[in-house]
Amino acid sequence: MMIRSFICSLALALSLGSLSSPTMASSADATVTPATAEVVSPHAFVEGMANAAITALTGKGVSRADRVVRFRSILKDNFDVGLIGKWVLGRYWRTASDAEKQEYLKLFEDYIVVTYVERFDQYSGEKLNVVKSVSDPGKDTLVFTELNSPAREQSIKVNWRVRSNADVYKIIDVYVEGISMSQTQRKEFSSVIRSKGGHVSSLNELLRSKVVDLNK
Repeated sequence: MMIRSFICSLALALSLGSLSSPTMASSADATVTPATAEVVSPHAFVEGMANAAITALTGKGVSRADRVVRFRSILKDNFDVGLIGKWVLGRYWRTASDAEKQEYLKLFEDYIVVTYVERFDQYSGEKLNVVKSVSDPGKDTLVFTELNSPAREQSIKVNWRVRSNADVYKIIDVYVEGISMSQTQRKEFSSVIRSKGGHVSSLNELLRSKVVDLNK
């Protein structure tokens, strides 16, 4: 589980930071312009992200505070966090109150940021290579990549589900060795809610606690 968590976080690092240019790594006010479907293909979108990720999110001299700000900005620009969060909550989304939904989506974003930002300093020369992309009959494209590490003989398969909405690309899921990270998170959240009587407020309480602990 720890290995998969690190691989996933590194995959996110390779993707999230890569729309940033190298100069952004030294700026706490760095912003990212979302990739538009008119400019690049899904294949180029993911490939372009990987090219700049290392500098943007794992560079030396970047403080944790700056990394958190940059990570959150890039996350929101390149991942459909709202859609992912809603899907991860599953059937409990329909039973949650408006206030619970609003709090959950904020906590879900905070949880992603504080969980992964701490792992970026573990980078040790991994490279993400795009293999191919396959478009679904609908509006999604699955981009197949391989994560190669100097410390591992075999590459890790990391695939990205990319969706175009209003000519803007967003990643809606990441698959590590065929396992959907959204599906995995959905099972974990559902288990928590079921164990607490089916109340989304219980999940929100747990997420709030985790965010506080990880920020210490």
